[in-house]
Amino acid sequence: MKVIQSPQNPLIKELFLLKEKSRARKKVGNFLIEGKRELSLAIKGSFQIKTLLFFPDLFSESEAKAMSRYGIEIIEISKEVFQKLAHRDTTEGVIAVVNSKTHELEELRLTSKNPLILVAEAPEKPGNIGALLRTADAANVDAVIIANPKSDLYNPNIIRSSVGCVFTTEIALATTEEAIVFLKKYNFNIFSAILQESEPYHTQDYTLPTAIVVGTEATGLTQQWRDASTQNISIPMQGVIDSMNVSVAAGILIFEAKRQRNFL
Repeated sequence: MKVIQSPQNPLIKELFLLKEKSRARKKVGNFLIEGKRELSLAIKGSFQIKTLLFFPDLFSESEAKAMSRYGIEIIEISKEVFQKLAHRDTTEGVIAVVNSKTHELEELRLTSKNPLILVAEAPEKPGNIGALLRTADAANVDAVIIANPKSDLYNPNIIRSSVGCVFTTEIALATTEEAIVFLKKYNFNIFSAILQESEPYHTQDYTLPTAIVVGTEATGLTQQWRDASTQNISIPMQGVIDSMNVSVAAGILIFEAKRQRNFL
């Protein structure tokens, strides 16, 4: 088994760039994950694990060797190397190099005859994207489309804040134009969360193929969604401010759709 002790090792320097730089991740088509749960979910989501690095004080050699049955290269690393590559302090001593997926719109696997999709236009904050993916997982939606993406989906903060849902959720990345064409092609009703010319969200019927579309808290959705929408919907606000966190809003809207579908 290969052992790397020095943080200055050329491979470790390359992996550090994957941790820190979106450009590096996109150039080589790889990214890093850390933690047992995330590793397990990546395998469940059919991601290809290339290399597993483990710090034996936290992740046993027997656990590492058990991963070799997946054809994964196993490397033991020192505490110093682990601390350089780990994104958070509570990781259980395991880091993996993983192949990225393409997330093309036409690759979405919609197995339901009556799908429910969440669309998020131009979300920027990794924490919000992760929270949206957790919400989508909690409601077991059929897919998430990120329109006009502003952040790298494999940003460590997205992986962390999604608690690994980024690996098990059907996700497509597309422009707003492509997303609208796709939804109309497959006869989705499009419900855009927009204050103007809207109806209260709970008065609408979400029992047919449905896409719920949310935008950023700062600027909302673009005019394209207003034009393409089957119906603009809004959440009645009863406080002083007129907006809420995008993942909270998405959760309210999605679970109303799930309620109407008897949570099926």
